[in-house]
Formats: sequence, C-alpha cells, structure tokens
Amino acid sequence: MNLDFTVDPLFSWYVVLLAISGIAMVVLGAINLGGGLSAGWRAINVIAGIAFTGYAYYLAFVFEGGEYRMFFQAFILPVLLIVNAVKAMVARGNAPAPQPVPYPGAYDPNAQYNPNAQYNPNAPHNPNAQYNPNAAPNPYAQAAPVPPQGAPAAQPVQPAAQPPAPQHPAG
Repeated sequence: MNLDFTVDPLFSWYVVLLAISGIAMVVLGAINLGGGLSAGWRAINVIAGIAFTGYAYYLAFVFEGGEYRMFFQAFILPVLLIVNAVKAMVARGNAPAPQPVPYPGAYDPNAQYNPNAQYNPNAPHNPNAQYNPNAAPNPYAQAAPVPPQGAPAAQPVQPAAQPPAPQHPAG
C-alpha cells in the first residue's frame, strides 16, 4: 500500500480525498435523493465517481512510484455535482403539485355550438344532432343496393327529406 502520511503527506491525502470524492459521487448517483436528479445527471455522477475511486485505488495499491498527476477537478467536480443535486431536490420540493384535470361533464344537447372547439374523439355520439349542410356528402348513404344476379332491378331509393338549416341569431 502506497499511503504513508509521514513520507509524502500530500500524495497520501490526495489519494484519500480522491477516494472519498469518488465514493460520494457514486452514492449520490446511485440513490435518488428525493427524485431530484434526472437519469442523465445520476449516470454522470456514477461514471465520474467510479473514475475517481478507480484512480485512487490505482494510486494506493498498484502505483509503484514515479510520476503521477494531481487532478484538482477531483475536488471541484464533486462539489459542483453535489450542489447540482441539492438544487434539483430543492426545485422539485418547491414545484407546485399538479392540478387535477376537470371532468368534462355529461353531454349537454342544449349547449351552444362553439366553432373554435377542438375535435374530441372521445365525445359521446349524439343521434339527435342537427344536420350540417356544409358537411361532405356520404357517398354510400344514397346508393341503391346492388341486386343479386338475375334478380329484377331495384327501385331507386328516394332521398330522405332534409331538415332546414339552423337559424343563427342576429348578432
């Protein structure tokens, strides 16, 4: 083991603080503190923490002397990531609770027509709806049935009487 605080205290403290920083980042990314961090930030914490802890392990147990690099980011990055996690937790805690969506209510056949209303595919069907003269005609509604081969021709179907167009109040 390469940790000897009497011979090279700077190196030994660097390795210890590097390991503590790495473990703190792994723990911070592995547990979801109040749901504050997104999955991406948690992954960054874990990856950086594993890298720091791995380098500390290398320096403490594998390194045989010579030249090594001191990364001062090893002390800045954990502080920034911890501050980011705390800010995310506080922001999530201060966010207003989602409001429930109001129920649209029952179908009202006497409701006034709103030409600006959006299409609702879940709206109930109204069999008593008024006729819309501007709607595209249904090509199958007026077609006469096709008789089987050899049968006499069918009489043409008379179109049903159409109700009058609705009257709009003067406005």
